Amino acid sequence: MLDCILIPSNLVTKMVQTLSYLLGFVVAAHALPQAHLGKTIVSGTDASEEVEFFGGLPYAEPPLGKLRFSMPVLKSQLDTGDFNASAFGNTCLQPPQVANPPPSSEDCLFINVYRPKDIDAMANLPVLFWTHGGGFAFGAANQYDGTGLVAQSIARGTPIIYVNINYRLGPLGFPQGREADDQRILNLGIQDQITALQWVQANIHYFGGDKKKVTIFGESAGSIMTAILYLNPQVEKLARAAIFESGSPNSPTTAPATFESKESGWRAFVKTVPSCASVAKSGHTLACLQNSSTDEIATAVRQNVFQLEKPPVFGPTVDPRGSIYPDYVSRLYAKGRFARLPFIAGTNRDEGTGFATDQPKSDEDIRALLVNISSPVTTTAKDLNDTVSKILELYPEDPAVGSPYGTGAELFGLPPSFKRVASIEGDLYFEAPRRQFSQAAAKFGVKSYVYHFNQPQLPVSRTGVAHFSEVAYVFGQIPESDSAGHGLSEVMMNYWISFAASLNPNDGKGINRPEWPQFTTESQVLLQLEGGNTTVLQDDYRKDQMGYLIEKALVLHH
Repeated sequence: MLDCILIPSNLVTKMVQTLSYLLGFVVAAHALPQAHLGKTIVSGTDASEEVEFFGGLPYAEPPLGKLRFSMPVLKSQLDTGDFNASAFGNTCLQPPQVANPPPSSEDCLFINVYRPKDIDAMANLPVLFWTHGGGFAFGAANQYDGTGLVAQSIARGTPIIYVNINYRLGPLGFPQGREADDQRILNLGIQDQITALQWVQANIHYFGGDKKKVTIFGESAGSIMTAILYLNPQVEKLARAAIFESGSPNSPTTAPATFESKESGWRAFVKTVPSCASVAKSGHTLACLQNSSTDEIATAVRQNVFQLEKPPVFGPTVDPRGSIYPDYVSRLYAKGRFARLPFIAGTNRDEGTGFATDQPKSDEDIRALLVNISSPVTTTAKDLNDTVSKILELYPEDPAVGSPYGTGAELFGLPPSFKRVASIEGDLYFEAPRRQFSQAAAKFGVKSYVYHFNQPQLPVSRTGVAHFSEVAYVFGQIPESDSAGHGLSEVMMNYWISFAASLNPNDGKGINRPEWPQFTTESQVLLQLEGGNTTVLQDDYRKDQMGYLIEKALVLHH
């Protein structure tokens, strides 16, 4: 019996080479995706078989201590040779919306990157840059998974990179009052957004992106912030296009930071910081707040209930001495002071149902609401009172014409005023501002496309096709069991990706879909987005009502 078998040496060499190759293949197959960010090796993770994820990348220095209530400082490089980017960073401080909220911190200025798997660093792919909504007080990047969008872009042959960010919220992101105005620290959340865009300009090429092909988009508060950037022609250095979902530059009814409601809101916040409560009314609070402990600040922000007011205390503020939001938008439109970048803009059918209250509202209650959100007076008190009277006339308490629209006399167990207020607030905050924005852009020759999201949400309820309804469709999160909804989601993703890749939603690639015509002064049309009924319509719904809101935009703080 043989004790061994002799194998020729050349065969042994080949076997060793083959085994080494196979082992190397196995190791490579399980290797983490990497990118070289300057001198740092950044290791991400696989979001899917086709998409890689790099998360928790700091785009600014932590806004702590002396950097609290200060302009963001771009973080130009990482402080280590290796960086683990396999997970999201902390969310920004905010009042809890769920029983067990995710970890949050002041140290929250992070950016996340989703890209096609194994792309070359020189791929120069278009970039979609997302800013989340949440009333300027809530929300986080980790709620908006870009895997579906990137996968869809690969499938249609026009791969993109998707980026999203956190930004400071509530009083930390939008401080108010004379002191904040004097210190030039208004609209810090928007400054965070700008800094993140600067980070993209400096770094996205390391991930295979093209800094010259950035499309900025967002929803609600994120769309409003993105749209406010459009009031500054310098945004053209940071992006080449935008998509606005339920938010225009003039969507928020804003007031100067020095208005009494803003001052009182700021004082109320400072009072909730124990070490600074004694200086809340002093007009000199920032030094104390910058020296407060992180625990004190976190507790105060999480207890912040002032954000629930209308309009919210802590949100974008007209800032005549700054460059971001220098005046009421209707004045800027008249001067043509906005970027000349192409955009998509749209709204949902029942934008106001999520903002209307269940409590009965009389004419006087609604009048008080409208006067409150339009104060201080921008023209004359008589003009404001006459405007409010006309709005009450144009929006009667008739359930058949209220929101949710198309539901006839159905009240859903609510007072008749609900559908009336929902209609007023939806048009005032979202619908009329979008139409005014589209018309102003067309007047100055800016290419734009308009949509109206009309997909029925089942079961039919008091909210109808509500604010935020379209987001799941944009991100491909509609189950295949909902055939009409899933099909619409694919259509919408193809429009969005086509626009990001070519500045035209009609690139002829991907899923078959109707031609989306441009909105012009001569042809004011929109695309109705509805499963099985996506079609072109005139942009003239509620023409008289919204025409009047646009006419009186300055009176209404737009």
